Amino acid sequence: MFDIIGPIMIGPSSSHTAGAARIGRMARLLLGGKPVRADIGLYGSFQKTYKGHGTDRALIGGLLGMAVDDPRLRDSFRHAEAAGLTATFHPVRLRGAHPNTVVMEVENSEGRRITIQAASVGGGEIEVQQVDGLETAIAGHANTLVLTYRDTAGMIAMISGEVAKGGLNIATMRVSRSKAGGEAMVTLELDGSADKALVARLAALSDVYHVAYLAVKAATDA
Repeated sequence: MFDIIGPIMIGPSSSHTAGAARIGRMARLLLGGKPVRADIGLYGSFQKTYKGHGTDRALIGGLLGMAVDDPRLRDSFRHAEAAGLTATFHPVRLRGAHPNTVVMEVENSEGRRITIQAASVGGGEIEVQQVDGLETAIAGHANTLVLTYRDTAGMIAMISGEVAKGGLNIATMRVSRSKAGGEAMVTLELDGSADKALVARLAALSDVYHVAYLAVKAATDA
């Protein structure tokens, strides 16, 4: 039923509004800090109808941490100004992409910058397809660890070993890399919630550049 009707949300569109808000919020989590700048490229239907469907306001609201049913989404530009977030919107050319696709570069106050490509695939569902050019498939339904690291022998074993020490089971794993020995990324969907100690241990591993924890369910460590 919810696949057809869509989520409880601030409308008008589950794909153009609710999905866009979820994409913005996912970008915030992957960045690992409050964004202060966003360069947002819109493709296909997103680009053609974004003002009428509130896609721009939804993306900004998501970047500010708002949920899809947050009434503040309607005034997200005003809230962004108060929070010190500046954003630009422009068309982007892609080949073979889903018609509701956004390419977003976001930066936080510490200078960390990431670029994501994500699509709103209908009914409020999304898929983050790339992070900094590395392929992934993050839907945002499970608590997820996303690690970027240097591609060296034994890294996956070390990472999964720390997750096991934390008493967690890995439900799904996806690994991608730019080249052998280059930058790599692993996405781990978890059965359960990671605590701050596990995230810290993973971040301390040799050759790990960054750890993002996408908590979509109740955490065990407040």
